[in-house]
Amino acid sequence: MKRSFLIFYLTMALLLNAKGQITAYQPGEKIFYTINYGLITGGEVSLELVKDISSGRELWHSILDGRTVGIVDALFAVRDIYESFIDPYSELPVKSIRNIKEGKYRRYNVVTFDHNTRQDSTILTSDLTGIHIAEKGIHDILSCFYWFRNRILPGIDTIQVGDVITITTWFTDELYPISLKYIGSEEIKTKAGKLKAYKFNPATEVGRLFKTKEDITIWFSADKNFIPVKIRFNIFVGAFMVELVNYEGLVYPLDIKKK
Repeated sequence: MKRSFLIFYLTMALLLNAKGQITAYQPGEKIFYTINYGLITGGEVSLELVKDISSGRELWHSILDGRTVGIVDALFAVRDIYESFIDPYSELPVKSIRNIKEGKYRRYNVVTFDHNTRQDSTILTSDLTGIHIAEKGIHDILSCFYWFRNRILPGIDTIQVGDVITITTWFTDELYPISLKYIGSEEIKTKAGKLKAYKFNPATEVGRLFKTKEDITIWFSADKNFIPVKIRFNIFVGAFMVELVNYEGLVYPLDIKKK
């Protein structure tokens, strides 16, 4: 077995013993980003986590809201909202919503996750494509990053440069494995300040948008919050940067470097 997968399973085995102990995030957390293309600010993104109740059950509701602004909005308006209702004990999704408005294109999709009926798999029910059977412990596109922050990044000392961590998700109504290659740590600048961060390259599909398999980079804060602080997309027409500008409700103070 390759070392990258060995590290992943060893880390999971250790951290599963802490099941139910969420320490990296909490309801009330809200993070704000801008999307920049060179000197042009073309969009704004907010990522929020709040408490919710469904059928008498407490869930943690994550909302990712992204929209174009300024001249970009005038040329091609985008309003994309992703939602995930997460069980705070297992950190697995119960329901996800994808609400896409891009120019004249519209897409609305609700998927529910049944992790309990079958011991060996998860039952997914999509309002667009019906019932699917997926592997046990599958995530959606939002819950996987909360899980990654709380279950994997606290064990960053056991991960070496070049190691790959793969999380299977259900995204755009199909299986979508996310593979994150650890690049190392470095100090970076954001509009919220300078800080140390852990750098990962999610595997990308070469083709219409990307030239190589490593054209996306995500930086997570190297503190106990492990929040995404910067994302870089290298595509054929140039580089887009999603950059942290503000935040509130973090579990720990963000470790901004003093000037």
